[in-house]
Amino acid sequence: MRPIRLPEPPNPTIGVPEIFEGGAYSVIRRAVIIGNGYPGSENQSIGLVRALGLYDKHVLYVTPFHFTPYLNLYSFALLIARVTLFFLVTRVTRPRGGINEWLLWLPVSLHQKLDYLIQLIQIYSRGRNYVPLPLENGGGSVGLASVLEADVKQIVTMARQTFEKDGPLLVVASGRDTISVASSIRRLASENVFVIQIQHPRSQLNRFDLVITPRHDFYPLTPQAQEQVPQFLHRWITPREPPDSHVFLSSAEDRFVVNFLHQILTLGALHQIDSATLRSTAAAWHDEFAPLPKPLLVVNIGWPTSHCRYGADLAKQLTAYLLNILSSCGTVRISFSSRTPEKVSKIIVKEFADNPKVYIWDGQEPNPHMGHLAWADAFVVTADSVSLISEACSTGKPVYVMGPERCKWKLSDFHKSLRERGVVRPFTGSEDIAESWSYPPLNDTAEAASQVREALAERGWR
Repeated sequence: MRPIRLPEPPNPTIGVPEIFEGGAYSVIRRAVIIGNGYPGSENQSIGLVRALGLYDKHVLYVTPFHFTPYLNLYSFALLIARVTLFFLVTRVTRPRGGINEWLLWLPVSLHQKLDYLIQLIQIYSRGRNYVPLPLENGGGSVGLASVLEADVKQIVTMARQTFEKDGPLLVVASGRDTISVASSIRRLASENVFVIQIQHPRSQLNRFDLVITPRHDFYPLTPQAQEQVPQFLHRWITPREPPDSHVFLSSAEDRFVVNFLHQILTLGALHQIDSATLRSTAAAWHDEFAPLPKPLLVVNIGWPTSHCRYGADLAKQLTAYLLNILSSCGTVRISFSSRTPEKVSKIIVKEFADNPKVYIWDGQEPNPHMGHLAWADAFVVTADSVSLISEACSTGKPVYVMGPERCKWKLSDFHKSLRERGVVRPFTGSEDIAESWSYPPLNDTAEAASQVREALAERGWR
């Protein structure tokens, strides 16, 4: 066998590669993600980082309890300095359980301090003389077993002290609980970081270098919404910086709106699904999905929310509709969310558990969700989940939404935008799944990444 000859490295006298022409301090090669513990939010941040190319297969999982006493973020960065491209996931941890479920309206920093005080009172009231150790962050979010607790001072120190050697630091945060941490990092290290906040921070967008938020976050500004909300609540729920005369469209389809304040509006949620991911996933799940009779219908069932309430009535309606279209399906695969109410799942399982055409995922690993996205011929998704619908619409395959008429407020506006774009249709139970239809796939994540690169270029970074 003839050996493979690799090309000779470029002659150093010819010049340095273009990416290093401005020095390391002009190239972003690393990112810190600040999560809030919710998979839907953290998935958006990781999806954007992947689309920007700052994603390495060497993902390091570190538990705060073991990590904090011996190592800070700066030392950690030095230990993995050999990795050219990497990202680090940190998390803002809000206390959970018991009385904490009634305190979610508090700022996360105040909530943490109050929880710590409650723990101290409980300990001393029981006659103990020790201080509780910090709890480890739970897993379950985007495949992360455990992550670092977000620490503003340590992230700022890392950004400053490694800037000359490793270049700027990209900070991507998502969710209300991450706002104060992300904005503090930018305030303290604005020359060394580029901070992106995903989901609308409600006010003072200039605290961030870039804000990425869905268009329906501006629904409170519409006349319909203003009529639904008492006047005295307007200032609390309405974004302070609405789109104005500085808005321009990035495409004829109005898929994206960007203003000069560096705000990006998306139609749906960011995620990790793209054509390359679907191709690799299709190969990984080939043996399980290729032999299945076609067409394959995937049914994703979420959970009721304050903006989309439902219960057993929707489950019964969905069951009846699925029975009506079953003859046009080769295979039906049903997945429930971990938060799907038992009263919903029981009705569906009872009806289809013994049906040879229907497979119901039992919640055990490995999760077939990615395989479903790659191999499905069509989707039925309950209307509550922006993330699940956005991922399905990124495939360009038929997406039927169950229960959009039950949604209100911003979620209703989201569904209206999807229908106007022609990427979803309501699920009525009269569909022929064998008849396919298509549309230009939603590509919010890639387009957001493109706009991020333009914003970075204005800073002289890439």
